Amino acid sequence: MDRKTEALEHGSSVLLNYYNFLAFVSVVEEINNSSELLPNLTLGFHIYNPYNNALLTYTAAINIFSGMDTGIPNYSCKTSGPLAAIIEGLPAEHSNQFSSLSRIYHYPQISYTSGNLVMSDIVKFPYFYRTVPSELHLCAGIVKLLKHFGWNWVGVIAADDENSMRAVQILREGIEQSGGCIEFVETVQESSALMIQNITNIYNTIITSSAKVIILYCNRDFTDFIRYTPIWQVPGKVWIITTEWLFVYLLNNVDGKNTFAFTVGKRTIPSFHKFVREVNPALFPSEAFIESWWKDLCNNKCPKSIQRSCSSDEMPEYILHCDIVILGSSYNVYNAMYGLAHALHDMITSGSRNGILLSGESENVLDFSPWKLHHYLKKLRFNNVLGEEIFFDENGDLAIGYDIISTVFLPDGTRRNDIVGSYNPYAPPEKSFTINEKTIVWEDLFSQAPPQSRCSPSCLPGFRKLTREGKSICCYDCIRCSEGEISNQTDMDTCITCPEDQWPNQKRDACIPKVITFLSYKEPLGITLTYIIIFLFLITAVILGIFIYYQDTPIVKANNRDLSYILLISLMLCFLCSLIFIGRPKKVTCILRQIVFGITFSISLSSVLAKTITVIMAFQATKPGNKLRKWMGFRFSNSIVLSCSLLQALLCLIWLCTAPPFPYLNMRSETGTILIECNEGSIVAFYCVLGYLGFLAGISFIIAFIARNLPDSFNEAKYITFSMLVFCSVWISFLPMYLSTKGKYVVAVEIFAILASSAGLLGCIFLPKCFIILLRPERNSRKFLTKNWND
Repeated sequence: MDRKTEALEHGSSVLLNYYNFLAFVSVVEEINNSSELLPNLTLGFHIYNPYNNALLTYTAAINIFSGMDTGIPNYSCKTSGPLAAIIEGLPAEHSNQFSSLSRIYHYPQISYTSGNLVMSDIVKFPYFYRTVPSELHLCAGIVKLLKHFGWNWVGVIAADDENSMRAVQILREGIEQSGGCIEFVETVQESSALMIQNITNIYNTIITSSAKVIILYCNRDFTDFIRYTPIWQVPGKVWIITTEWLFVYLLNNVDGKNTFAFTVGKRTIPSFHKFVREVNPALFPSEAFIESWWKDLCNNKCPKSIQRSCSSDEMPEYILHCDIVILGSSYNVYNAMYGLAHALHDMITSGSRNGILLSGESENVLDFSPWKLHHYLKKLRFNNVLGEEIFFDENGDLAIGYDIISTVFLPDGTRRNDIVGSYNPYAPPEKSFTINEKTIVWEDLFSQAPPQSRCSPSCLPGFRKLTREGKSICCYDCIRCSEGEISNQTDMDTCITCPEDQWPNQKRDACIPKVITFLSYKEPLGITLTYIIIFLFLITAVILGIFIYYQDTPIVKANNRDLSYILLISLMLCFLCSLIFIGRPKKVTCILRQIVFGITFSISLSSVLAKTITVIMAFQATKPGNKLRKWMGFRFSNSIVLSCSLLQALLCLIWLCTAPPFPYLNMRSETGTILIECNEGSIVAFYCVLGYLGFLAGISFIIAFIARNLPDSFNEAKYITFSMLVFCSVWISFLPMYLSTKGKYVVAVEIFAILASSAGLLGCIFLPKCFIILLRPERNSRKFLTKNWND
């Protein structure tokens, strides 16, 4: 028994529709000649052309479902075989309207052109399938194209039908999510009474718009209409369209206008091209325009795969350069027809479980229910004639993507429609969108290629966007990143704070490692301080040598030479401990520098204190009956030095046991540097150590001040008073300088305080004695000292 498949074709009986009609005939013939697919079963079909008229579409639907040329609702008069499915190429809105009838009868409806967004709802359209992707993916592809070229300021012209309005909303959401904006949305009205005013308004909007990219989201008829209006003549615009219809004719494209069209991915069907090349046109209904189309295939500019052999008297007068063949939907028609045939084949081979009874050699279909075919369409999966896997996704859409085509104008004045990119939502993310910019020839009116379509120029790295008050987020000013922040990409909304160990470069577009700094032996300051330390150490060593060499002279003996030795050695250690402050701080050096400094200085000050007390006791002991004579001697003075130094050592020990100093990376001391310094650990302990030294210095100063009027020959009190005055002045001035100085200069200030205070003790106490020993030896005698005492 014969089985018939009926299809609806729409629009003009020429050009694309006629080409798709040939594809339909070719694939049905191919399936019927197959020995593997539907063997011994013949597919038939009826062709209806509603000319994009809603009334004719409904009339054709009733005729199909009733099986009569004069259809009667709910009446079936089929004499040639049951209806299996509807394959249609209607516009999106008409496909939706037709589905309202087909789903009443549960017939599968397979579209090879409609990407209607609404019809992806399988609850409302459970029997709808298509061999094209949903326009939801088309919107995503447009957003990808805009993002690739950095076009974030666009205009939209759309038809006022439900599908286009919903697409515009999806486009708006996608563009805004990718950081772009739509400057305007204009709708093309269907009403002829308002059409002229509508076109004028749209033209004025475009001509005054700063957007250089216009998205034309209309069906084929609206697109074809717009290209004859002033809208299409606005210069300096890039057009993104959703139909390839503009690429059929040369009209209005001779100006080199940049246009991108998203079209469902096409493949060449070799068997169909052979059919077009060899079929006899006389087998099909014809008219003058169709005859011209067949003659056009004789043109030598047509691809060899479809070029027909014609006699010389049949050379074409009207030349389309075979664009209609390149732009047709043969691939989608093939997939639709083969998909239906495979579903039928699967259903028949399943046997009686599907309600189909086969008898005898002629295989009569005794019981056929179209709704049972849906089960097999949903599970459909096969390889088409090109070896590509074909299946419908969960929404009934074919898993296929889009080609992006653009017109390329050649130097000789001719044009060529090239595929310049693609978008396949079913491919891996990194391969879903491709574009070949080298094949695109940009319009001469653009100052740069590719052109820019932005409300505001891009903010370069080092700057961030600041949205203008009351304006779109795409309209902004560029402001420089704040100190410590960078922006390493264009059009960043906020600047990035550099990590603590890095800082911005001069352009503030990258973070670079901070310079590690510390008071080094290799830098001028460190070298200078090192030489000063060595010089003062040598001076002290020389003075110690002088005192040892002249240890038996009266002036050395009179000033407690043991304490002098201790003081000079401790001063030498004080000078040397300054060297620990120079160089890269480490855990050991951080601990030693403050501990050694505190203890050596406490020995020095304890020695000065012992000297001062010894001077007073020496004069008091000379008085008759004074009991202080028995305290005189080196043991008493040494005990003062030892006890005072041990107390400082105890403080340092407590400091080490509680919170010892440690190396610390100070990243905020100076811009662009990492200061390696010693953190004191416990600042309280640090100031206790300094405070104790201040206490010793203060006591020494007070006692020396009291003893300042004793006889000069034996009296060191004046020198000690002056030395303590220098010592206290240095350290009092040290505190504010220490707190206000930054970086490695903090260490330099502390070294200077150590050297200055130690040099003050050395100079005030010992230089006068050395002067007498070396330059006034006559004064360094017992006779001279006794004389002064008697006087």
